[in-house]
Amino acid sequence: MVDSSEFGDFGGRHVPEPLKEPLEHLAEAFDEIHDTDRFRQRFRNYLEDFAGRPTPVFHAERLSDEFGAQIYLKREDLLHGGAHKINNCLGQAILAEEAGKDRLIAETGAGQHGVATAMVGALLGIDTEIYMGKKDADRQRMNVFRMRLMGAEVNEVTRGGSGLADAVDVALEDFAENMDDTHYLVGSVVGPDPFPRMVREFQAVIGREARDQMQEKVGQLPDAAVACVGGGSNAIGLFHAFRDDDVDFYGAEGGGKGEGSGQHAAPLAEGEEGVMHGMKTRTLDEDTEVHSVSAGLDYPAVGPEHAMYQAVGRCDYRAVEDDAALDAFRTLSEKEGIIPALESSHAVALARDLAQDMDEDDVILVNLSGRGDKDMEQAAEMFDL
Repeated sequence: MVDSSEFGDFGGRHVPEPLKEPLEHLAEAFDEIHDTDRFRQRFRNYLEDFAGRPTPVFHAERLSDEFGAQIYLKREDLLHGGAHKINNCLGQAILAEEAGKDRLIAETGAGQHGVATAMVGALLGIDTEIYMGKKDADRQRMNVFRMRLMGAEVNEVTRGGSGLADAVDVALEDFAENMDDTHYLVGSVVGPDPFPRMVREFQAVIGREARDQMQEKVGQLPDAAVACVGGGSNAIGLFHAFRDDDVDFYGAEGGGKGEGSGQHAAPLAEGEEGVMHGMKTRTLDEDTEVHSVSAGLDYPAVGPEHAMYQAVGRCDYRAVEDDAALDAFRTLSEKEGIIPALESSHAVALARDLAQDMDEDDVILVNLSGRGDKDMEQAAEMFDL
């Protein structure tokens, strides 16, 4: 049964009848397998020896001087593949193998989840197929090449807006038709149960590490934890370990062209309640053109746990405009020699805004969820480098 109370009024399984039984089977397999000694040992070994965990927490001293508060970065950008996505992909791929599935499918926006899925498919010898909106594939060609190089089949989706939401639609259709042998490796804390809590489980390693590292390195927990939010997996991964602590949560959504433009990806800051991709959550209305300079935030909904966090006042979600994210992208690169993903740049930009109202000794922990290798062609054009 679905624990609908976990996310308050949000979440659930709002899916067609043919999907209900396989989702129930998946939930049962997850509940039975993920807490066993065998699974935990395999997951831990791959996280350490393949992905490169633990990732450090880095005190960005020059950025701190620039912003006016103490900025610490959780360096998920140092993981194999360049982003936090590998954590969840390893967990789900091991689960799929243990459950007897011999095919993986996934959707991807910026391509980082697709790359991570291709990695674990190659690692475990599982056939892998990726769906990616043509709009995203065009601006993330290097990641498309990486996926294909590792043996994954990449299908460019041209329906609708040719973006992430359309890729999710096609992946769900594939899953419905091939559920007997296929595991849909969802990339974020979105979709019908058990995906939001399953992805959270596999990404929660981020916050657990960061919590211990902050106490050891700084002698205290952060005053604020900041992460970008598209679907929301890196943010939930950071927040979960601090959920009962006196730590303020801030989520940076894709503010796109700005308030009143009608072109953004900020369902928490500017959306409404609705049902999308099998979950009740916050969504954008039909009049909004889904847009963000970062392909990974270019999604018209958000994970139900984030919708719940907003409803109860646990997290403050703010729309960060493209220009602010690009400025943060360049600032972090110049001040610390760390080139962030455009998605993560939204979190850096929000940290800068927060620091203006904080004391210089206050501590902000930013989840640097990915590195900017994938964005270099786009950035070079924008900055005329």
